[in-house]
Amino acid sequence: MQGAARRRPFPAAAPGSPQPAGPLYPGRHGAVKNEDTFKTSPFHFDLWFYFTLQNWVLDFGRPIAMIILPLEWFPLNKPSAGDYFHMAYNVITPFLLLKLIERSPKTLPRSMVYVSIIMFVMGASIHLVGDSVNHRLIFSGYQHHLSVRENPIIKNLKPETLIDSFELLYYYDEYLGHSMWYIPFFLILFIYFTGCFTPVEEESRMPVAALLLIGPSSLYYWYLVTEGQIFILYIFTFFAMMALVMHQKRKGLVLDSNGLFLFYSFIITLVLIAVWVVWLWNDKILRKKYPGVIYIPEPWAFYTLHMNNLHATKESL
Repeated sequence: MQGAARRRPFPAAAPGSPQPAGPLYPGRHGAVKNEDTFKTSPFHFDLWFYFTLQNWVLDFGRPIAMIILPLEWFPLNKPSAGDYFHMAYNVITPFLLLKLIERSPKTLPRSMVYVSIIMFVMGASIHLVGDSVNHRLIFSGYQHHLSVRENPIIKNLKPETLIDSFELLYYYDEYLGHSMWYIPFFLILFIYFTGCFTPVEEESRMPVAALLLIGPSSLYYWYLVTEGQIFILYIFTFFAMMALVMHQKRKGLVLDSNGLFLFYSFIITLVLIAVWVVWLWNDKILRKKYPGVIYIPEPWAFYTLHMNNLHATKESL
């Protein structure tokens, strides 16, 4: 008797019968992927609602909370309320993005998603530090509509190398932090968007819940693009989405409810940006700060320039 029994070969399938399935019977070309058959995906109202709510509260609301809440509660040498909002945002947003990817009916490139999430958290954390200091400088008279060297509280600093340090801080906040934060953010949304197609025409419609959320969602993206100064990144993402829609249409595929929600949100965002630019087109002071070909002022620069002056005039009266 042999020490080890020989394994019997798997019996061959009878002619005309289907290939046996299961882990012991691998297919000729490997496992069959989920995207070979299209699945239906209902509108993810819970995720989109939480995503929109936390964007408004934790991102848009953090500088407002920092200004409104009493300074005695959050001294200038300690994290502000907005900083704690930012910390929560840095945890909740990647979690919701991962849940969106999990809900996708199509198998998406996991490695790219994970790398993007890691970059997102790193970039948002860099921005947290730079943005915290920059917003705290408002209490000392810092004016966002002016460049770093033109600000009254900074241009007379001695030694002058201190100004270089503040410019470095501004670079980490507005350039490096924003790039590492927003590029993976829009990349993940686009990756998710690639899985939002269906061959069933009846599924290409938005429910009432989506229509209720599309306004707040679009308005937040307007704030994100204008305040983050990421119009080029946004418009390239939007063009890529349009190209994908036209490409999939030739295959007989249409957007499902989640894809329509995201696509229409981007369209409305573009309209809001156009209205914003036209409204401030002749503002000479903002034109000086944003001298490039693409003129899209930041909402907070507009606030420090016009709204603060308006409040000061009312108080003097």
